[in-house]
Amino acid sequence: MRPRFPRAARAAFALALASSAPASAESALRLPLPGAFGAIEAGTFDAQGHRVGDARMAVTRRPDGRVELSAQSGIEGSGARTVVSALMEVSEGGSALRLLSQRSESFDTSGASLGVLSIDHEARSARCGVPVGSGGAPATVALPASDRVVNVPLNLLFQRLASGEEEEVAFQVLLCRFGARIIDARARVATPAGAESGLVEVRYELDFGPLLSSLAEPFLPTLSFWFDRDAPGAWVGHRMPLFSKGPTVLVVRHGFTPARLAPSVGAAPPGW
Repeated sequence: MRPRFPRAARAAFALALASSAPASAESALRLPLPGAFGAIEAGTFDAQGHRVGDARMAVTRRPDGRVELSAQSGIEGSGARTVVSALMEVSEGGSALRLLSQRSESFDTSGASLGVLSIDHEARSARCGVPVGSGGAPATVALPASDRVVNVPLNLLFQRLASGEEEEVAFQVLLCRFGARIIDARARVATPAGAESGLVEVRYELDFGPLLSSLAEPFLPTLSFWFDRDAPGAWVGHRMPLFSKGPTVLVVRHGFTPARLAPSVGAAPPGW
């Protein structure tokens, strides 16, 4: 005869099994809460500091309690633009955000989509789409357990660097050139840290491995985010390619100028 257990004992046993089961796939990173919710208007500028289009970033709290970050930038009079978003949920007792999904779509100068990059942290899967009609097939890659992949909300990821709480942040990014790949990245406060401008500059670089990184370094753009020193964590602008193989642009919050972010605008950007 099979032994019979009291209902309470069976419930306790089931709870023990659940607690000992492997944790569901999720991002290992915990991002700080934004300093404020709402929209931030900005502009897109070329390497010479000329305004070429509008830009916008918004952080909103959805009715279900989740937090969504969305941003877009582009070149006016051209179809070239990028639209990104990230969905997060409040965690750690309300003191942090956990990434659920990320999405990025870029369009070339004709307005044609270059494909959708999507990351599903709970499903532990990432996908690199292809242009419609290209004849290619989307590439997928599994996310590592407890991944640290951040392609979109980098302004939140770098907040602790800007406020001086951390000296370096290690993370991962999804690359979609030549297939789908997860590679390591790191960020730290640049030196000098923009004392005269009142801003903190955070630079980040991708790790392609010892050999490829040294070969690629002379051809890579300087990737930067700027934050207001007087309001740690407040995003002011960033510099990165508008899309893969596209022009490197500055996206600058209203009230600031490209020259204040990068005095070398118009000249070759400094190295790491």
